[in-house]
Amino acid sequence: MPQEPKKQSFWAKWLGPGLITGASDDDPSGIATYSQAGAGFGLATLWTAVLTYPLMAAIQEMCARIGLVTAHGLTGVIRRHYGKPLLTVLILLSVPAIILNIGANLAGMGAVANLLLPAVPAPLFSIIIGAGLLYMMIRWPYRKITAALQWLCLSLLCYLLVPFLYKQDWPAILRYTVIPEIRLTKEYFAVVVGILGTTISPYLFFWQASMEVEEVQIRKLMVDKRIIQGMQKDVRYGMFFSNLVFYFVILTTGTVLYNAGIHTISTVEEAAMALRPLAGDLSYLLFSLGVLGTGMLAVPVLAGSVSYMVSEALDWNEGLNKPFHEAKGFYLVMAVSILASLLINLTGISPVRALILTAIVYGLTAPVLIGIILHICNRKSIMGSYVNNPLQNLLGGLALLLMAMAAAGLLIL
Repeated sequence: MPQEPKKQSFWAKWLGPGLITGASDDDPSGIATYSQAGAGFGLATLWTAVLTYPLMAAIQEMCARIGLVTAHGLTGVIRRHYGKPLLTVLILLSVPAIILNIGANLAGMGAVANLLLPAVPAPLFSIIIGAGLLYMMIRWPYRKITAALQWLCLSLLCYLLVPFLYKQDWPAILRYTVIPEIRLTKEYFAVVVGILGTTISPYLFFWQASMEVEEVQIRKLMVDKRIIQGMQKDVRYGMFFSNLVFYFVILTTGTVLYNAGIHTISTVEEAAMALRPLAGDLSYLLFSLGVLGTGMLAVPVLAGSVSYMVSEALDWNEGLNKPFHEAKGFYLVMAVSILASLLINLTGISPVRALILTAIVYGLTAPVLIGIILHICNRKSIMGSYVNNPLQNLLGGLALLLMAMAAAGLLIL
């Protein structure tokens, strides 16, 4: 087996697909949802960051393991073992929500970029960013794409700094972190479902599995216990980083904005602007840069997820490691999804409303996908000796139960 250059080995060992997946989960959709939770309910939802970490890590590890063991993405496995009717329903539910998510992210990024450079209209920024990211995904080789996404993960560090620029009540923060506060209102459940939907997001299931397949192909790996264990560490690190950022965004908005009486966030840029007079220019700048960096990380993941889903469903050549002429359908789906998402912005839909709606839709559809993933990971005919152990089944079952209960609560209240 050919060895990779030493320069690549560090990234492969410490900054693999798990980090990109976890960091992309904190996209403008997530930031808007967490900002709404903090502004609307203060620190009352901090506990969700702690609770969701092991569940999120367990589900993403299962998806990664499916990709490594079967050498197919999640869509390909479902098509081969569960039939096209089920796959068609999942695609019809998932793809429109993902495209709406892309559109809302691009709109939010354009609006925040306009705050930093007012001379350029926000819609033009959205188009420039969308076109630039599409060019990168089509023209750059796989390793260059993943390296760029890995560096973009650093933009999330902005959110870890903001709370320390403002005086905090740390005993209260600790209490809300470890003791859940449940409020039996529709608004509270909507926010919790939104948090769960944007944290345990269906598009990440598809992306994680497909990226592991890409890693095996590009690095010419033989999958064994050592590779599985390395993947598990990568996923745990990535999901921890994701939830740490998620925690700090709620902490920032739940103290700065909530305590100032700002309980409603209408736009992504409004969240950034609200911080400026309360926590200073540096907080505003860091929050804004975080939105841009996470958006540039998340849009390729979202668009790539759509391409993997559609290409595997239709049995097309697919993969970021293939040049355009070898996987035209794969890249055209990506281009169409970004173009469609830009056209959505012309409808006048509020970006944050679209982001929150998307997160809630994810929260309602995720239980179905989690159930399928659990079933796949317990079938020896598919996973061989790499089926779930009891702890993995317990965490996966808890994730399924939590997502189902939250969605049911939203529908009942």
